Amino acid sequence: MVLHSISLPPGCYGGPEVEQLFTNTLDWDAHPYFDGIRGLKVSAHFFIRRSGEVLQFVSTLDRAWHAGASTWQGRDQCNDHSVGVELEGLEGSPFESAQYRALNALVRSLGCLHPLTDIAGHEHIAPGRKGDPGPGFDWAELKNLMGELSLRGPTAPGDGTFSAP
Repeated sequence: MVLHSISLPPGCYGGPEVEQLFTNTLDWDAHPYFDGIRGLKVSAHFFIRRSGEVLQFVSTLDRAWHAGASTWQGRDQCNDHSVGVELEGLEGSPFESAQYRALNALVRSLGCLHPLTDIAGHEHIAPGRKGDPGPGFDWAELKNLMGELSLRGPTAPGDGTFSAP
């Protein structure tokens, strides 16, 4: 599983723009920021709003286009073998408790359908190219909520993230 952060326009929450982007219906002329991403073709399996609402865009049996050029645990092309989860937020800003609870529930549900073994941020699978979800994401909080669930994750010293089981 790969975690991302997104808001459109940046810092604006609750609107339909992220959904529109993922369904290729975004009005590129609706905001000046959109001109810089005009024509972008991206998708994610899931989007978790600040309220904790979870929206699904792509079946977990299908590839979503969320990771780009990426490598995790020696495997390239993470789009081919991962579930992409976008969290409504800004890179570096804190996320809401409701989002962590929803993410925990999603991980548990998906674990019943798929052999989930790893969870990482976009920043970990594409270092230097991507920085989300960023330092505002509380990996220790997610690990605390997940309790006995054992998944590998980023292991940078002192970052409070998961370690190999």
